[in-house]
Amino acid sequence: MSYQGKSIVVAGAARSGIAAAQFLLTQGARVILTDKKNRSELESDIAPLLDLAAHSGELVLELGGHRNETFAACAFVVVSPGMPLALPIFEISRKAGIPIIAEVELAYRHLKGKIIGITGSNGKTTTTTLVSDLLTGAGLRGFAAGNIGTPLISLAAGSSSEDIYAVELSSFQLEGIQKFKPFIASILNLTPDHMDRYSGFEDYIAAKQRVFMNQDRSDFAVLNADDARTAAMQTTIRARPLMFSRSKTMDSGTFVRNGRVIFRHEESENDLFDLNAISLKGTHNLENVLAACTMAILAGAPPESLEKSVRRFKGVEHRIEFVTELNGVQYFNDSKATNVDATVKSIEAFPGNILLIAGGRDKAGDFTVLKSLVHERVKHLIVIGEAAGKIRKALSDATDVSEAPSMQEAVSICRQLACPGDVVLLAPACASFDMFQNYEHRGRVFKEAVLKQ
Repeated sequence: MSYQGKSIVVAGAARSGIAAAQFLLTQGARVILTDKKNRSELESDIAPLLDLAAHSGELVLELGGHRNETFAACAFVVVSPGMPLALPIFEISRKAGIPIIAEVELAYRHLKGKIIGITGSNGKTTTTTLVSDLLTGAGLRGFAAGNIGTPLISLAAGSSSEDIYAVELSSFQLEGIQKFKPFIASILNLTPDHMDRYSGFEDYIAAKQRVFMNQDRSDFAVLNADDARTAAMQTTIRARPLMFSRSKTMDSGTFVRNGRVIFRHEESENDLFDLNAISLKGTHNLENVLAACTMAILAGAPPESLEKSVRRFKGVEHRIEFVTELNGVQYFNDSKATNVDATVKSIEAFPGNILLIAGGRDKAGDFTVLKSLVHERVKHLIVIGEAAGKIRKALSDATDVSEAPSMQEAVSICRQLACPGDVVLLAPACASFDMFQNYEHRGRVFKEAVLKQ
């Protein structure tokens, strides 16, 4: 596919948009980068593009807003995940017959090697990272990319046929795929999320299911047998299903038996390792490990190679990440808990005596779901951000509640109230964009506040 001289719109100058623009410039394209932010806000992000465009392709910057005429006259549009495809600006392209694709779709068209597509409501980043670790631990060329932070398109130019890419996929990215076809695809779990963007839970599920839409019988689907919604998909997809379960024995897939992790497929069975090999907290992380092992073995990792990598894996930053212990109080950063269900899983990882910091930008979540668990395990709740009032209203009769104007003040309140044996847990149940650049920024600010005590 030649892009030489073609006008291609890249909508959104975030991480994936910048990476897509870089790739297209190297292919000699005329890239029109458009974003609502103005140039001064994006100067450091676009600097590499300006340098590249001096030698290859042509870069047109349309910042401070989108122009209708741009979307009506181009070869195709590459859309960033943060921009809903329902925006009127994209209707202009659709009416003109102009394709609108996600960055991962562009990457798929140029990437050598095989793709493992991993999506779900929670656990995507942990599972994606572990799959990559299991592959490299087995001596294979494994890479982690996608919504995890490394745009898939940034790996296309240097890819080889031996590569195996574990790709974290959000529902937003999956909305913009056309031919994207992973040879292994997984939906880890399904709970309501991003209800501020979807008309209902079923629309959100439909977006997730797109990960399977181009698969056939030569491909594999890895599904959670303990999640009724994902388990039911095994009868509707074309790929060959393998299941994972922490509570049931599977005919084909990965499960737990007598404290051991077992993989079974095509009438063969492998005893992988003892549950004690897993250092991650929470039953949800057991599910993530089971899923990751299933995918790694299907991708070619010898079953006997997995235990060493599982024992070595200590988790991912911002996912129930241990920060420190001060005066007998342990501090954990789960800033990636950006929806209610993720916060449920985070709280469930601890038996009690929790001081919980929650809040941020509401994603139309139902915070009352947390009530019984908060009453049982949370001794004090500190709310922050735009959703502070809504969370207080939902949970004030479940535990004592304080409100803090900043993360630093929230940590200070915890320091004053916590006793030896307590756990201070950041698990916001909300997006971060009211106070922070992203969930990583929120987690770093939390850790800095803790360590400055």
